[in-house]
Amino acid sequence: MAKDVIVACDFNSAAETFTFLDRFTEEKPFVKIGMELYYAEGPEIVRQIKARGHKIFLDLKLHDIPNTVEKAMRVLSALDVDLVNVHAAGTRRMMEAALRGLTRPDGSRPLLLAVTQLTSTDEETMQRELLIGERLEETVLSYAANAAAAGLDGVVCSPLEAGKVHARCGVGFLTVTPGVRFADGEVGDQKRVTTPARARELGSDYIVVGRPITQAADPAAAYRRCVKEFLG
Repeated sequence: MAKDVIVACDFNSAAETFTFLDRFTEEKPFVKIGMELYYAEGPEIVRQIKARGHKIFLDLKLHDIPNTVEKAMRVLSALDVDLVNVHAAGTRRMMEAALRGLTRPDGSRPLLLAVTQLTSTDEETMQRELLIGERLEETVLSYAANAAAAGLDGVVCSPLEAGKVHARCGVGFLTVTPGVRFADGEVGDQKRVTTPARARELGSDYIVVGRPITQAADPAAAYRRCVKEFLG
């Protein structure tokens, strides 16, 4: 898959989502459906957005015992999405189970990613609250290596770690990076952030952008600006 900008449709209803997507008259952006929208509308929202011609990243971050994750992924594999994810902290065994569940009888499947550390987590919080004694960067790289060993296609990480993930796991191992803001924008609740252009320089394959686009006065113009800055 080529580099792209993924728009985080973090809305709480189908109506609000379609009102937003209707503002794109020339583009069909790659969209992320997260927990808020999926829990509000269920799998039908995935089908409706796919029917409009959008690629979809289904961002549910599964994290449970391997058997439960495998069965859940078997259900999600019936949806025509392009990317899905789990938490790498669920262990290599869980990620292997997720991959088994996601793979359809004909061998096809969406791409599967593992979340390393959320971009809202900084090193001090990780060590103090999660009791992970390693440096944040090394934790991310270790989780990425576990995901690669489990057969996953890539990870969700900060743009700040993207290049180092490629160095550890290979250039073909995807890095999907939230925590992207315009240089003149607010960072919100993100801690490890950078701009679209800097994310490109650091090695991000995909960037996930929410509020700088969804809350813009002209979302389509903000999206085009982001694509231009990221793709060059």
